[in-house]
Amino acid sequence: MEGWSPVIVHGGGPAINETLSKLGIESEFIGGLRKTDEAVLDVVEMVLSGKINKEIVRRIQLVGAKAVGLSGTDGRLIEVVPVANAHEVGLVGEVVRINVELIQGITALGYIPVISPIGLGMDGSQRYNINADTAAGAVASALSVQRMIVVTDVPGILSTMDGQKQVLPQVTIAEIDRMIESGEIYGGMIPKVRAAIACIQGDVQEVMIVDGSMPGVLSRTVKAGDRGTRIIR
Repeated sequence: MEGWSPVIVHGGGPAINETLSKLGIESEFIGGLRKTDEAVLDVVEMVLSGKINKEIVRRIQLVGAKAVGLSGTDGRLIEVVPVANAHEVGLVGEVVRINVELIQGITALGYIPVISPIGLGMDGSQRYNINADTAAGAVASALSVQRMIVVTDVPGILSTMDGQKQVLPQVTIAEIDRMIESGEIYGGMIPKVRAAIACIQGDVQEVMIVDGSMPGVLSRTVKAGDRGTRIIR
């Protein structure tokens, strides 16, 4: 995988759910987005920017690479405005600016940026939760990368064929729109594919959705691109 500079934007839904449950804080999803008030946001930031971010950094360093953990609030890395349905989902942000210079400066030093999706409002006073896939798409577009790889807990975009769910090797934006409208794509997969669509309408040429539980999936996807679902124009 010589010649490429990875940037990691991560989520952590299961760990957030577990921590919220232990603390007795209720959480719900609306249209694939976590309803977020200040109490939920405190937990989201603690889990994402604290526990998970630093765990990823440690694991990268254990295999000999160099990594730096960042929150989207560090250096005003990710600036946001409230999402259009903020009256329903609360403190959830829509990305409007990525501090590209900060990311490029870190990669130029030979480090992998590991970014947790917590953003700042434009005046810098309010934190916001950001859907991880949306944040990753915004970073990919801002960096004008050719390919974004979404590593998740599903093997790709599924479609029912002959009564069985099968992974689609390739889909277009128009096909995704139809699948969302029909309900075949639903829940948490909707933000993933919408982030992909937003990317591809920018500079990103393709988005791969792959199953993170498969051994060596990232390396194989980079080298061969024969896993998961490829989303194209």
